[in-house]
Amino acid sequence: MPLSRRDFLSASASFAGLVATSRLGLGQTPPAAPDAPPAPAAPAFTPKSPATADFLKAIGPAQAAELLTRLRKTNADIKLKGLKTIRGVANAGGNFLTGYPYTEFYDWDLYFENLYLGYFGVFPYCYTNLKLFLSRQQADGYINRSLNKQRDRQHFKPFLAQLVVLGAKQDKDNYAWLKTSPETATVPENGSYYNRLKKYVEKWFSYDGDGNGLPTWNSADAAGTDNQWSRAGQIGAFEVEGVDLASYLVRELRAMAVIAGQLGEAEDRKSFTAHADKVCQLINDLCWDEKDGIYYDRSEKTKALVRVKSATCFMPLFCGAATPERAKRTITERLLNENEFWLAYPVASYAKTEPDYYQGTKRLPNGSNECNWRGSTWAPTNYMIFQGLRHYGYNDAARELASRLFTMAVVKNPGLREYYNAEDGSGLGQTQFWGFTALYYGMLLESYLKYDVSDLEQPFRPIIPEELGVNYEA
Repeated sequence: MPLSRRDFLSASASFAGLVATSRLGLGQTPPAAPDAPPAPAAPAFTPKSPATADFLKAIGPAQAAELLTRLRKTNADIKLKGLKTIRGVANAGGNFLTGYPYTEFYDWDLYFENLYLGYFGVFPYCYTNLKLFLSRQQADGYINRSLNKQRDRQHFKPFLAQLVVLGAKQDKDNYAWLKTSPETATVPENGSYYNRLKKYVEKWFSYDGDGNGLPTWNSADAAGTDNQWSRAGQIGAFEVEGVDLASYLVRELRAMAVIAGQLGEAEDRKSFTAHADKVCQLINDLCWDEKDGIYYDRSEKTKALVRVKSATCFMPLFCGAATPERAKRTITERLLNENEFWLAYPVASYAKTEPDYYQGTKRLPNGSNECNWRGSTWAPTNYMIFQGLRHYGYNDAARELASRLFTMAVVKNPGLREYYNAEDGSGLGQTQFWGFTALYYGMLLESYLKYDVSDLEQPFRPIIPEELGVNYEA
């Protein structure tokens, strides 16, 4: 239930009464309470840290109360609707997590859904879906990017190792299970979970047709940016060396280095670190455009840059590949440009200057609404850009981004939506949603606390229970 203003800021009852009287008019009698039992009072709460007090002051008491209500609602939705069984599949220590009302389980969605749960110190769902994905791995390392629908050569996006680290940091650095093997597996010969992770990462580099070290996306769909065909191609194209893909692989290789170090695999750790450094160099050598001041994708077919300005062009900030000078240019000239990406509710998934930019959604031939990545604002890219800004010291811009997204999610819309209109903040896509967009509830608090739940090295904290007193009740 919503907390009163007193619960947040220790305002006196007389002040609350004065506010109510001022709305009614002096001398007027408030209407009688409806004939219903009173809601149970939430416990009084005192912010743990000065940073949290500043956060609550910045958003104001009404939005603070609404935030706590939204957090409890989202957690209840996850428990009631987001934890599912799969017919014929034994669970892996718990039910399977999804942010959608239908029974499908996707790749990077799983990572971002668990980042939100990481705000509460809830880690079992870092492992449930992940173990099933790994158990279904093919002999060559391929892992289908969804659990139910089989997709042609759409490999699980590079977030599995990062998901392992996210779970282990909350689980007392428990990596030992990675040396065990699935009880049942499509290909038992692939061995332990750790060996499966290695084969999975190696498989990504098999999609490198020209041998330059940068693999290609299957398509815009496989990249998670459904209709960005002008950037990443139609299904099965395997033409575009995505700068986003390369950036995710840098993070994935660094996560593999953390895992290898924890397991005592010193040579593997060294190899993964060196490979991550090499991909960072390739991003700078092959994807940077000096004239435009931005990192672009590259066509493996034509060897030319794909000069489409997408929010994915900022992923080198998230993985740390951008040099300080190039980060400054791409942030100040491109990201913060109000005629391109920095719209009322940033970050637009396509620059407003792109010829196929638009807001809203269009009907597909099958009668369903598309997922529009040609201008709408989406949580996965927004979250990574938010952390990228912080990595390079643009903390004010990062806080402004988090603040606008918080307002969009909490003030402009009555509940979470799958994605939003970047110009007016209206919700789009799924109307029943408790997935990655819930990160908008925690990003601004992360900013005030100088905390990054996605950091591969930073010690873990359950910031929402600690700082806001809201728990995820298992």
